[in-house]
Amino acid sequence: MKTSENQLNEIFPKGDLAPADYFTGKAWVKMLVPNDPNLNTAVGNVVFEAGARNNWHTHPGGQILIVTNGKGYYQEVGKPIQLLQAGDVVNIQPEIKHWHGATPNSEFTHIAISTNTETGIVDWLEQVTDEQYNDFQ
Repeated sequence: MKTSENQLNEIFPKGDLAPADYFTGKAWVKMLVPNDPNLNTAVGNVVFEAGARNNWHTHPGGQILIVTNGKGYYQEVGKPIQLLQAGDVVNIQPEIKHWHGATPNSEFTHIAISTNTETGIVDWLEQVTDEQYNDFQ
């Protein structure tokens, strides 16, 4: 069986297809630590196909992203898009409206850590438009 380089670099399996209501393009989520009420934390591995992204959203308790593979984008509302690559870490403060996903030409994988989950995990908002997504400088 032939294995692609991306599959060799993956630490965790892709998991389940993410809901189309909250993602443009295909993404997969593998929960590594389901929401733990003692630790108030949930941890998931998220794999985006090239060009895929999630909707604008907020996290009541904040979130940490740890990039493990590929190239992706991260944007907070009102700020420019940031390019992310393996080894980058993004600390997202509570209630900051943002989105993240793959660049047009690269798959993108990150570990998503939802913190302080006793306040809620995620509030999904509107889709990121193609115009917003393509606004990388």
